[in-house]
Amino acid sequence: MTMPLSTTTLEGFLRSDGRKGIRNTLLVIYLVECAHHVTREIAAPFRDKEVHIMGFSGCYPNNYAHTMLYRLSTHPNVGGVLLVSLGCEGFNRGRLQEEIQESGRPVYTLVIQESGGTEKTIVEGRSWVKSALEEIEKVPRTAMEVKDLVVGTICGGSDASSGISANPAIGYCFDRLVKAKASCIFEETGELIGCEQIMADRAIHPGLAKQLFGAVAKAAEYYSVLGHGSFAPGNAEGGLTTQEEKSMGAYAKSGSSKITGILKPGDQPGSGGLYLLDVVPDGEVRFGFPNINDNAEIAELIACGAHLILFSTGRGSVVGSVISPVIKICGNPETFRRMEGDMDIDAGRILEGRADIPEVGNELYGYLVEVAGGKKSKSEALGHREFVLTYKTFQPLGPACFPG
Repeated sequence: MTMPLSTTTLEGFLRSDGRKGIRNTLLVIYLVECAHHVTREIAAPFRDKEVHIMGFSGCYPNNYAHTMLYRLSTHPNVGGVLLVSLGCEGFNRGRLQEEIQESGRPVYTLVIQESGGTEKTIVEGRSWVKSALEEIEKVPRTAMEVKDLVVGTICGGSDASSGISANPAIGYCFDRLVKAKASCIFEETGELIGCEQIMADRAIHPGLAKQLFGAVAKAAEYYSVLGHGSFAPGNAEGGLTTQEEKSMGAYAKSGSSKITGILKPGDQPGSGGLYLLDVVPDGEVRFGFPNINDNAEIAELIACGAHLILFSTGRGSVVGSVISPVIKICGNPETFRRMEGDMDIDAGRILEGRADIPEVGNELYGYLVEVAGGKKSKSEALGHREFVLTYKTFQPLGPACFPG
């Protein structure tokens, strides 16, 4: 028996903007790599608490980095934020603090050069974190439904099993979520080369279909100039033979629902439905490989509001993330048996004839609801909180990329 689509009741954290979170995380953010060590030491005594570290390593300002940190700091799963600055970097810490304050969350900024150096800043930071944790415990709880969820998906460490087991199971789960009026986000355009027409055929209107073609063409051009794409040596070792083959497998994560719109990192879904996240920078090629590893894409999905991330893997991945739980769906039964401690769902049963795609898709849906309700995913329980943020640039989207 499967769960009702939209009547499952969860308990979430109510934010001042009306959004609802499934976690109540306190962020400690470094605004330049020079402040990373101090940030890590501030958070160290709170290892067993929901205190997560993330940050921007660059010294020079970047609108993308600011947008990302703003969206992540005001994510519905976040209760409060401590900003840690060296003092001479170009990041506009004052603007970020004001934006977080406007969201109703407790926020404080430490400037190492003004606080008196490493040791004094650590003491001051730990004191603030302790009091902030007590404060955010008072955040009101509220009823949530599946329709309130934003769910992202990504594949990493893919092999020949991913596209015929784990990814179709995620697609089946996505179709259930979309039917329940949740927001679902799939990516990335660099792994959808060759899938342009079938995606365009699913667009809710012709203008969006044209934009889908353009997003994939941009990715193909970017990778062509770089001389490097998203097809990695590990994919070949795992049995994948071409970029197109990998693309079809990655595409399967999107399910079969109509595509509602396109997002760029930091854009928020305006309504329930299925969205494509375009992660390739706009303009001339100047930032290097758009996604240096899976953690960069996970962060971008979370910046779009994702409460949870569905992560399919064939060869095996151990990463999690700050802010939002990562759920691992393993497509290769041998990998699952070898790395069961890191895997949440065994989609490899499909290959061995022990289950079919709807069965695993429904199991994933039920497990997702449990994690949304407070159950820890494997990566959460193991303490995985990886995070990467680099330089990029994006242009605002036009109306054709959004519903209606």
